[in-house]
Amino acid sequence: MLMGNREIQSILDRHSIRPSRSLGQNFVTDPNIIRKIVRLAEIGPTDQILEIGAGFGALTCGLNEAKQIVAVEFDRYLIPALKETLTNAEMLGKTELLHKDAMDIRWSEFFAMRPGQWKMVSNLPYNISSTLLIDLLDHAPQITEILVMVQREVGERFTANVGTSNYGIPSVKAQYWAEVSIVGQIPPKVFFPVPKVNSVLLKFSRRENVEKVNREVMWRLVKAGFGQRRKMLRKSLKNHIEITAFSSAGIDSKSRPQDLTMENWVSLAIAAGGGRKDEHKQQ
Repeated sequence: MLMGNREIQSILDRHSIRPSRSLGQNFVTDPNIIRKIVRLAEIGPTDQILEIGAGFGALTCGLNEAKQIVAVEFDRYLIPALKETLTNAEMLGKTELLHKDAMDIRWSEFFAMRPGQWKMVSNLPYNISSTLLIDLLDHAPQITEILVMVQREVGERFTANVGTSNYGIPSVKAQYWAEVSIVGQIPPKVFFPVPKVNSVLLKFSRRENVEKVNREVMWRLVKAGFGQRRKMLRKSLKNHIEITAFSSAGIDSKSRPQDLTMENWVSLAIAAGGGRKDEHKQQ
């Protein structure tokens, strides 16, 4: 059961909720946006849902068709409001409340206690969205679908095409692990407080089969290359690979990191000695 505008405002006032700028909090107060998120997430009765940054539960209530929900919230001042919301919606029985900083969660341990495939549906705090999404892509293969609301600039970095100014480490990471796309535009007016930036809905569908490469080698090269994105790769990677690796990979050593597709980075890592080992190992 979704909360209406009046219910949302009531719980904000009743619990004297004041969003924290330091925690990147901007709460969705428009039930139509929540309906849109739920529709795009395609939640069914067998789905297990992870929500990070549950806030006071406005989006959580929309996830009620799921089999099980884990709602992660770091702000202790929001926990009483979240519990009240879920009690009123009769969802406490299927929702596990986790008062924790998502950046401190060891995902291998988390999912060892919660087996099966998961979807993640969240309005992510602005200040952790990029780092958290990369962490989940790298270390949480149990999450097969991700639908998150993020700052537009973050969404554009994850979906950027090769050769563009936004193309970087998030782009390569996302395109290695998943099919990723922006599936919705969200105006500032639907949030409290109203942010100075626009937001988007970003969707990841994890690939069943990823390119076979030693990912530790590949990510080291990607990080080194984009760490000096204005330099030619033969200079930025000179301490990481032999110059002959470029010709072996079919890549011009004068290229810059933004010129290489995800597949090019895989080829370069293999040529640099990354082989095709660790293909089933999560790095």
